[in-house]
Amino acid sequence: MVSRAEALSTGARRTCKCADRGKAPCRRRGNPAREPVSGPRYDSGMAFDVKNEAAHGDDVESVHEALLWRDNGWTARVVKNEDDDGWAVAMTRQGESEPALVGPWTMGRDKKNPKPLDVSAFNVLVKTASEVLRRAEQHRHAMLNRSVTVSGDGGTVTVALEIVPDEYESYAVLSARDAFGEELASCRVRPDFKLNSASASAWVEDGFRKPR
Repeated sequence: MVSRAEALSTGARRTCKCADRGKAPCRRRGNPAREPVSGPRYDSGMAFDVKNEAAHGDDVESVHEALLWRDNGWTARVVKNEDDDGWAVAMTRQGESEPALVGPWTMGRDKKNPKPLDVSAFNVLVKTASEVLRRAEQHRHAMLNRSVTVSGDGGTVTVALEIVPDEYESYAVLSARDAFGEELASCRVRPDFKLNSASASAWVEDGFRKPR
């Protein structure tokens, strides 16, 4: 399970531009870098230059080979597993420099060489790798975003906290919206601000002054 502190450390450097609203609210949205999903270690000597492939973008041609299959924005490469005598398959999405998924690969009939890739196996690998990325993004979003709904003088208020990772100084944006989705206030707070029903209610009752 990825901790909140680990999620904060993965963000790329960005400059925050805050509107002058008395308490320096910030509306900058974060976009933390995706972490690759690890698996069996594969032989680095057989690893391909994914950075070079990423640089070509849409110019990357389709390849359908026994140990290398590239199509529909994904590349599957069967490689030697460093941990044992088996084989592994690395799935890399086009434009990425790290595999999204690395897992064990089936032996061939001779019990020595890997089973050749084919269109059916490739489609299954694409589906699996896509699901891994989707779940990772959902988990990361949950780690960096929280919200609670409390009662205010004018009705219900939804208070949200969005953590903005930064390699130099992470921060968070605390915001409030009414029942119709209109923003009532926002301000920049510490990334370790504890958002719960009590702290949200206190902020609303205090007239949305920046929490200390």
